[in-house]
Amino acid sequence: MIDGVSGVLVLAGTPIGQVADAPPRLAAELAAADVVAAEDTRRLRRLVGDLGVEVPGRVVSYFEGNEVARTPGLLEALQAGERVVLVTDAGMPSVSDPGYRLVAAAVQAGIRVTAVPGPSAVLTALAVSGLPVDRFCFEGFLPRKPGERARRLAEVAAETRTLVYFEAPHRTLAALEAMREAFGADRSAAVCRELTKTHEEVRRGPLADLVAWAADGIRGEVTIVVAGASGGPDVAGDPESLRAAVAELEEEGMRRKEAIAAVAVRAGLPKREVYQVVHIDD
Repeated sequence: MIDGVSGVLVLAGTPIGQVADAPPRLAAELAAADVVAAEDTRRLRRLVGDLGVEVPGRVVSYFEGNEVARTPGLLEALQAGERVVLVTDAGMPSVSDPGYRLVAAAVQAGIRVTAVPGPSAVLTALAVSGLPVDRFCFEGFLPRKPGERARRLAEVAAETRTLVYFEAPHRTLAALEAMREAFGADRSAAVCRELTKTHEEVRRGPLADLVAWAADGIRGEVTIVVAGASGGPDVAGDPESLRAAVAELEEEGMRRKEAIAAVAVRAGLPKREVYQVVHIDD
């Protein structure tokens, strides 16, 4: 412990596009850090160059591939009284980026954890999407495997809050196609590409239209915002209502398996019960 003062972990938000969006405290924290843990040290060098700041502390890489191995050493530095600043390539550390393990370890060890608030692709996409923003949930990245992706989307098919997803450009079309299957072709959405950057683009419309648009290929960082389910009264638990609700979702383009899962959520019933009702005559 240095001079009897315990260490501090600082989660420092970085620009998602424009360097000018960097919070004023970012440069000061980087200059004062004993250790800077960066998702990509090359990007960090470019960032500090653009900010016109020198980093006298030691710089270590901290990314998905070495998070587990690198966390104990950073925790030791914190316990020794050092100030550790964690930055990722863009946005806030630990939000679909490296950082959660270190934060959890620091909290458990009684280390102070604070943050330098910065730009957020989640909130920026919500703000420009044109969709309801009073209630929303952030779902991060969808699974890469089609089956797992479909199951994840089925779990939120009846969610009435606006949904926000991150996606890689080469998987955006597949993600939109899966959303069309799970939520219906007419569900409103927005694909936000390269937010705050020179080639920023926000494409809005029903999922069917967005699938057609994305077929030509997508480039850049992507955030997808999807309107929540229309809500209305919950599905009644009687067999006739359950079968009608599943049939309605199938007519909208949802596969039966996902429709059953969505109706089960709305009815507050186990999926197996809805499945048995739908397939009673099979």
